[in-house]
Amino acid sequence: MSDLHSLVDEGHVVICCGSGGVGKTTSAAVLALEGARRGRNAVVVTIDPAKRLANALGLEVLSNTAREIEPERWDPDGCSPGGRLSALMLDTKSTFDGLVKRYAADGTQAGGILDNRFYRNISSALGGTQEYMAMEKLHELHEDGGYDLIVVDTPPTRHALDFLDAPKRITSLLDNRIFRMLMTPTKAGMRVAGIALQTLLRTIGRVVGTAVIDDVVAFFRAFEGMEDGFRERAATVLALLADPGTRFVLVTAPQRDAVDEAVYFADQIAGHGLSVDALIVNRVHPQFGDEHAAGLRARAEHLPGGLREGEAKAAAVRLAKQYENLADFQEISIRERAHLDAIRSKVGTAAVATVPLLPHDVHDFTALSEISEQLFNQNR
Repeated sequence: MSDLHSLVDEGHVVICCGSGGVGKTTSAAVLALEGARRGRNAVVVTIDPAKRLANALGLEVLSNTAREIEPERWDPDGCSPGGRLSALMLDTKSTFDGLVKRYAADGTQAGGILDNRFYRNISSALGGTQEYMAMEKLHELHEDGGYDLIVVDTPPTRHALDFLDAPKRITSLLDNRIFRMLMTPTKAGMRVAGIALQTLLRTIGRVVGTAVIDDVVAFFRAFEGMEDGFRERAATVLALLADPGTRFVLVTAPQRDAVDEAVYFADQIAGHGLSVDALIVNRVHPQFGDEHAAGLRARAEHLPGGLREGEAKAAAVRLAKQYENLADFQEISIRERAHLDAIRSKVGTAAVATVPLLPHDVHDFTALSEISEQLFNQNR
């Protein structure tokens, strides 16, 4: 059986998945923090453009370059045996620009792509670009960052697992027949491409304008010779995702809609031939004792009965209200645990850890440490 301790002690890549608003970003930050405190060189990266990760780490801003956080902030007692903690937020366009510069034959080729209007549009807006660049950033951190532990916080959407398919999508594009025809070098006396392709381009040009088509063709021509680099990196990322050192953490809340989303994520992960290594359930209401809510409400109803007006009756009324409140908590707690049964059956032998509902937001290392203690103490 997997547990959170082995995950942060032995895992190399940890991918946190889950819907929005369930504490996924906080969980990712806690896992990286715990790894650093155990002496690992850890980095947490978000591909969510919101500032939740920066806020959770108590930082003003994060950039596309990993920023190491001063040990005094996350290890004020100096107990960490040489650990390091860094964080970054993915900038899709900057990552794409860096990839172009890496694989371009020279500055002229790189400049031709970076200045192309079609490229400037797709580098941040094309569907799937963010997911592929997330995988590129993961590859970069894995190959060049020197990190022991890389924790990835995925976007808070139902499509957060699209990045698992991103490497295959880029290779499918590179192998597409139309793409390869557009990549065909111009030769004297030869057409740019086949008659069918030219007809298609003319048709599209009538709608969007010939200047747009010229930009598209120029982009693909400028791309010539770089496709092998993209293909090789996509293959490397696929192998990394399937590596035993890559762990998947599913994060949810105990409400029905969040659990339904978690079941969907678990099915998606299984559909890729992978498995959930840990389940974190945030904001769980505690259960106080074993008495049923109906019994508590009955007690509340009978407490003030028969008492005359006065201090005794006033005290009984106050106590009755507390019993009613306790009954409400019991009902919520029982309902939450019933909801969680659906996801527990999906994760098999994965570690399951819960974090109780806290009376405050998480916006600094003190709060992150509190959650870390909740998560890891129950897994000892």
